[in-house]
Amino acid sequence: MNSASLYLITVAIWGSTWLAIRYQLGSVAPELSIAYRLILASVILFAYIKVKRLPLRFDLRGHLAIAIQALFLYSLNYFAVYLAEAFLPSGLVAITFSTIIFLNVLFGALILKASVRPYVLFGGLLGITGLALVFWPQLQSSNFSGGAQTGLMLALLGTVLASLGNIASARNQKAGLPVIQTNAFGMLYGAVVMFGLSFLRGASLEFDASPSYLLSLIYLALFGSVIGFGAYLTLLGRIGSDRAAYVMVLFPIVALALSTAFEDLRWTLPQLAGVGLALVGNLFVLGRVRKPRLRRQRTAASSAD
Repeated sequence: MNSASLYLITVAIWGSTWLAIRYQLGSVAPELSIAYRLILASVILFAYIKVKRLPLRFDLRGHLAIAIQALFLYSLNYFAVYLAEAFLPSGLVAITFSTIIFLNVLFGALILKASVRPYVLFGGLLGITGLALVFWPQLQSSNFSGGAQTGLMLALLGTVLASLGNIASARNQKAGLPVIQTNAFGMLYGAVVMFGLSFLRGASLEFDASPSYLLSLIYLALFGSVIGFGAYLTLLGRIGSDRAAYVMVLFPIVALALSTAFEDLRWTLPQLAGVGLALVGNLFVLGRVRKPRLRRQRTAASSAD
């Protein structure tokens, strides 16, 4: 599957998971719902690995690397963002989380020694500005008193953790750890962490057997985790953590587009302008991918002449 397909799959899936998450909020503690989602996703992946007879043996160092990725990407970041949404409007959380573009550039340079690409930073700035315009009505009506500062710190913490998880995944792929098997073990380890958190917080071990909860859980596990993370992390390994992170700008826009269909959301001119800015930023970040290749082709053609 090419990179464009992986990109579109990730944006479409993660843009739709918000509908399913709404059915997960209720009698079951959020950390337990996350744990159930991760354990189901892990079972699906291990079943796929069994059918495809993929290798599953990793040394202790490999498992430690997977566990670090799981801690940052499949557990603690989720928990921080869930807690942040108790204090902040979802729009502000989405804008805060989209700053992962810049964090991926920073951590990529510091940890992976990756080069800093200025056009990625500029495209990311356009995208975040567009996202702010899209959520502007929600932000205007928000009350930033009380626990807003706590919520903002939690959202930033979740973003930093997710970015470190992105970098851990990129490093693991460079070390030869395959995405599918890494995700299978990583989501299993993430589920253990979330069960541990629920125990420490004194959450009762409950489960909602209603059709809406079960169907949303299956959707989040299969599409949101198995397919979504598989596509995104594969994309990350191919085009870099900085470019891949731009999906964090686009999937909230897809979520609002679905809200138009399911909740009769009415768009304003600033929101439409924000979508335009986000798309321009997207083209600016990803449209550069082919240019070096075209330049090399032209150079080769000139040499042949």
